[in-house]
Amino acid sequence: MKLQTCLITAVCLLNSVVGAQPTAPSFKWPEGKRVALSLSFDDARASQVEGGTALLDRFGVKATFYVVPSSVEKKLEGWKKAAASGHEIANHSLNHPCSGNFAWSRSKALEEYTLEKMQRELSDANRRIKELLGVTPESFAYPCGQTFVGRGLNTRSYVPITANLFVTARGWLDEAPNDPAYVDFAQLTGIESDGKDFEQILPIIETARKTGLWVVLAGHEMNKDGAQTTRLAMLEKLCAYAKDPANGVWIAPVGTVAKYVREQRGK
Repeated sequence: MKLQTCLITAVCLLNSVVGAQPTAPSFKWPEGKRVALSLSFDDARASQVEGGTALLDRFGVKATFYVVPSSVEKKLEGWKKAAASGHEIANHSLNHPCSGNFAWSRSKALEEYTLEKMQRELSDANRRIKELLGVTPESFAYPCGQTFVGRGLNTRSYVPITANLFVTARGWLDEAPNDPAYVDFAQLTGIESDGKDFEQILPIIETARKTGLWVVLAGHEMNKDGAQTTRLAMLEKLCAYAKDPANGVWIAPVGTVAKYVREQRGK
């Protein structure tokens, strides 16, 4: 009986070890690439068009910018140039509503929103962005990464609204890349790029490459340093790495990658 128990235990352990091994990539990225990478930035911060897009353009890299129309108006010519050069212009709402637990959001607290109010806000933002930049956004990022309206028993998810209005919707402060064979396009994960050095970002990409995943990085300011800032020095190294064919990285805007994944999945 003891021998039988030991054998069963050994088999179970072996199966658990085998099951824990990373599987080979099954999703086929374009041109033999082994991982997808999208750079994204929120809020239409001035630094994004004052220096960030110039750095990206130097490497031929296009990013996704989730914009708030009122911020676009402050640097309109810069945003027109960004759109014309091929960067994806996406929706980040009209008023950037977040939980009222953020004091600055108390006048636009999600707890006081309804689904109908959110629907109007996102549609109005799309219309305003079209008026300003001539493009209708197909991608969205949840302000503060929060996907609810209301409070308590009356809390509702507005994910279905974004799924109806947009091709993709991205979160914030997530911990894992997206599995292209499984991901819900209305809840893409976004991994923070603010405040990180290239040496901190690189392992995320290399780990994702082992199983053919899709990394979506999310940041705010694009500058040398500072709060909520994706550092230009890090971006320069990252773009050079991603554009080196030896590294097998497909770097493209969120919307571009999403459409490719949809075509491959057939939905």
